[in-house]
Amino acid sequence: MIRLDSISKSYPGGIHALEDVHLFIEAGEFVSIVGQSGTGKTTLVKLLIAEERPTRGRIEIGGWDITGIRDREVPLLRRQMGIIFQDFKLLPNKTAHENIAFALEVAGEQRGHINRAVQQLASLVGLEGATHRFPHEMSGGEQQRVAIARALAHRPKILVADEPTGNLDTINAQEIIRILKKVNEFGTTVLLVTHNREIVNGLKRRVITLDGGHITHDQKTGKYVI
Repeated sequence: MIRLDSISKSYPGGIHALEDVHLFIEAGEFVSIVGQSGTGKTTLVKLLIAEERPTRGRIEIGGWDITGIRDREVPLLRRQMGIIFQDFKLLPNKTAHENIAFALEVAGEQRGHINRAVQQLASLVGLEGATHRFPHEMSGGEQQRVAIARALAHRPKILVADEPTGNLDTINAQEIIRILKKVNEFGTTVLLVTHNREIVNGLKRRVITLDGGHITHDQKTGKYVI
């Protein structure tokens, strides 16, 4: 499903964010990628979603070599990958319903299909009855649920969650993790990028640790070891 062969990423000034990273993630896995700030987690996410290109090495997503992906092909890739960020990135002037629907509207889906899909996604993340509200009328946990529903609009094979609980309290963070686990049970591969030790250790799933741009640990049912 996801394969990185000898991936390195360098920036001007001799900054080496990733060095000779080898990684294989099977379809349907739930994997936590952990490490302290500056260890290469964010760079890894940017490479996977083709926001940046590697300096060396090869990246495959679902058998598609995206190493030198063209800019015009990036939207097609991202329809196969749902992406969630720490700061939600919702459109402030649109309701929850409109935020979720927007991804489908851009793809040219019919209105009837969009409304049914939004209803189903809102139910999945526990937002029934709240989709008429605007982001500023919602709690952080509710906003992140909207972001998850939007990320799932295209039924992606892979969901990348980059610090999705970073701005949330413990109760809301645990609820977001519960939703991610439910999504994974449906067969979606989930990559959770986080520094939250409690969440990672509670998952008891595969844990990949980055340090200094290298993978230092890869545990099948691991813990946050740093």
